[in-house]
Amino acid sequence: MGGQAISFPDNPRVARFRYVGSDRRQSHLPKERSEAPPRLLGDTPTEKRNGATDRFCGIVGTSVRLQEVLDLVRTVAPIDSTVLIQGETGTGKELIARAIHNLSPRRDRPFVRFNCAAIPLGLLESELFGHERGAFTGAVARKMGRFELADKGTLFLDEIGDIPLELQAKLLRVLQEREFERLGSNRIQQVNVRVVAATHCDLKQMVQEKHFRSDLYFRLNVFPIAVPPLRERREDIPSLVTVFADNCVRRMNRQVETIPPETMRVLTEYDWPGNVRELQNFIERAVILSPSSELRAPLEDLDWSKQIARTQPETLARAEFGHILRALKECGWVVGGPMGAARRLGLKRTTLIGKMRKMGIFRSKEAVLSPLPPGLA
Repeated sequence: MGGQAISFPDNPRVARFRYVGSDRRQSHLPKERSEAPPRLLGDTPTEKRNGATDRFCGIVGTSVRLQEVLDLVRTVAPIDSTVLIQGETGTGKELIARAIHNLSPRRDRPFVRFNCAAIPLGLLESELFGHERGAFTGAVARKMGRFELADKGTLFLDEIGDIPLELQAKLLRVLQEREFERLGSNRIQQVNVRVVAATHCDLKQMVQEKHFRSDLYFRLNVFPIAVPPLRERREDIPSLVTVFADNCVRRMNRQVETIPPETMRVLTEYDWPGNVRELQNFIERAVILSPSSELRAPLEDLDWSKQIARTQPETLARAEFGHILRALKECGWVVGGPMGAARRLGLKRTTLIGKMRKMGIFRSKEAVLSPLPPGLA
């Protein structure tokens, strides 16, 4: 990543947005302090800076992968078809569901969110369809379920893959017939609800394993939308970092003004297995830990060894990379001396330094690790 500068809004002490490019071919080499200017958090409106709009519920990014998803949202939103949003945890599936609702004719009606994985099995049917007084022990009054609460609006069923098999038949009926009975009642309730479902599970695989009804899967999968993980839209990371830092600075009344280019480079190269949610929480922690005007991100907490093992097949070069990395961490990044990593690895100090330079392993003041260079792939 090149050096970039963005300033926080409403901060008269810093400059406006500025971008300075650099040669990405050198990004894997050990670096001292980068001479490129830091990213400043400044007075360019968030919507213009990152392509986010109110219609898309603050979804940030201009990458091709994200724009493909938003194009699908624009296409299906005006139509009442059921939508199935699939993606890893933390990718922003609920934001996509809200965007569909906001762009639909139902935008002025309720948007009701229901997490199927967060409710105990014994209460799931009651929470979805409601119950009558006396339907079970503790049912002292009639209660409306989520389908009734979302009538004429949108019901977002998050983690739909966690719905138990015994309840899937009743859910299929309400999707097809738009009718159901409350628990403890024989009276049919009519509803007009648009259902948007989401899951991080592979429902097709669950159908093959008999853990999910095939007819319900086909009924939900009318219009599928796959939300890409953050590692597949890395170009959006700088904008996300800036927005998250901006929000935290405002909320915590901190004095952070700049993001060092080296920090931004590392954040962009990391895989973020927890996706946008993990990045957001990491930036909040970074703002809390920053006592001065420069963002001090705890980059040493990023687990590069797991990233390499997860995303790439093992080779001799990668095994050596991981071995050296572990030794350096265990020795507190001491290279030479009797307690240093060189002795632990059985290498000369100069040999270890040479290997670190070749592999792109370095330690800045935050003990930042670089991913394996392309030449060792």
